[in-house]
Amino acid sequence: MKRDFSKLTGQPFDVLICGGGIYGAWTAYDAALRGLKVALVDQGDWAFATSSASSKLIHGGLRYLESLDFKLVKKSLYERRMLLKAAPHRVWPLRFGIPVFSGSRLNGFRLEIGLTLYDYLAGTLCSGQAHHRFNRSVFAEHFPCLKPVSLKNGFTYLDAQTDDARFTLELIDGALSAGAACLNYCKVTEFLENDGQICGAKVHSSIEDQSVNVFARQIVNTTGQWLSQIQPEQAWCRLTKGVHLILPKVLENEALLLTAQADGRVFFMIPWYGLTLLGTTDTPYSGDLEQVNVEMDDIEYLLTEANRVLKSINWKKSDIIGSYAGLRVLKQSAKTTPSAVSRDWELKISGNGLLTSIGGKFTSAREDAAQIVNTVCNNLHRNEPCQTNGRPFPWLPETDYDLWSANMLADAKALHIDDDSAGWLIKRHAKRLPLIFELIANAPNLAKRIIPSLPFIAADLVFCARHEMVMHLDDLLRRRIPLFILAKMSASELKPITDIIAMTLKWDADKLNAELAICSRKGLFSKESQGKL
Repeated sequence: MKRDFSKLTGQPFDVLICGGGIYGAWTAYDAALRGLKVALVDQGDWAFATSSASSKLIHGGLRYLESLDFKLVKKSLYERRMLLKAAPHRVWPLRFGIPVFSGSRLNGFRLEIGLTLYDYLAGTLCSGQAHHRFNRSVFAEHFPCLKPVSLKNGFTYLDAQTDDARFTLELIDGALSAGAACLNYCKVTEFLENDGQICGAKVHSSIEDQSVNVFARQIVNTTGQWLSQIQPEQAWCRLTKGVHLILPKVLENEALLLTAQADGRVFFMIPWYGLTLLGTTDTPYSGDLEQVNVEMDDIEYLLTEANRVLKSINWKKSDIIGSYAGLRVLKQSAKTTPSAVSRDWELKISGNGLLTSIGGKFTSAREDAAQIVNTVCNNLHRNEPCQTNGRPFPWLPETDYDLWSANMLADAKALHIDDDSAGWLIKRHAKRLPLIFELIANAPNLAKRIIPSLPFIAADLVFCARHEMVMHLDDLLRRRIPLFILAKMSASELKPITDIIAMTLKWDADKLNAELAICSRKGLFSKESQGKL
């Protein structure tokens, strides 16, 4: 993945997409595969806002059945089934447990009906993937971290998991390979019009500190939370904040869906990179779009609700390893409770021809993006069908995936990569993995973990820095490899990492210290590790 600012100049495009989150990435990839001339820009990094602040799930949304949103659930479950086949390295099955306690809002009878319907909509009702019901003792044995007091029984059901930032990045790479011009750190500062119709945008690159006029026959706005800034006169959306916490490991290979006692909301406890992902909150937001923070109220809510159900664990603020907050963009609604507002998506068309994507879910973004590109093609009088439905992901090996994975694990063992890190390398890089093995063959010390407690090796760090359009330190240590949210790093632990990065990216001491200062201001690492290194 190479960033080339000159690609934006000297040529008109069929479509310019503004916003490089999951919706922008799918739209660019689909449009480029259909043969359109595509430009995609983002004012920050790829997936640097909402699309790297999700619950890391590919799921139908079991809770949406309560609000009778069957269409959204069915659409999402179709996408889940398709993605599990098209991207087994990027999306993998994850089974969830639902404990039923005395006095639970969701009792066993309601859950049995809801899970049966969920399996039916997913097409798994009569398969081994269907939900299961367990009595109290079996369920408690299955999830030994839970308090057995007041536990009546429990269920398990199937959904799926991903790494949202890498999911988005792979689509960006796919769009690049299909001929799109994709530039991060390029901000749309002004839309250009001709006879009242939008025809392009002025784009400023913070990397080159240059501006250029980019002309396109169609413009698509997929900027998510920044919609209100770009079109302040249009009250098309509302924002809610979701917070997640990273805590020590309490689960093995299955997750938990829980119900908060305080407000009846659903929240998750999910295994992620060997730790526990706890979230999420859902509160109205009207603050600074550039400073979306984890507040003490968010922390207390999540820890209190988790501690209600955990046995022999009483998580405190000091146990939090990392955290992140993101904003959901929801359609306008008269409903006052954020969780009651539909997560479905819509496309708005302004009088000047600007197409604006509003709302939606990470899981169903591909189908929604296909509708965006259908509209673009219709407006351009092009009859090009969607190319992304069922298409293998860009990094998926062309051979049998299970056999290929077994061979890669054997090769990794021969290079002295530990099994856990090797498994994550397959998920993170797939068919690009031999290039990482090449790095290790030339420098065997790169097979070592970056941090002993996490399954990331030094060769992964070097490869991402060289080949994944990294412009800033947090691009690499928050989204390419999420160390900033998975580890509390001291200065002594951070220094060898930044030494490798500086050498790989040819950063001098001034550049490195400037990057560290930016990350410090964003609160991306602990106070004891701040300062010049």
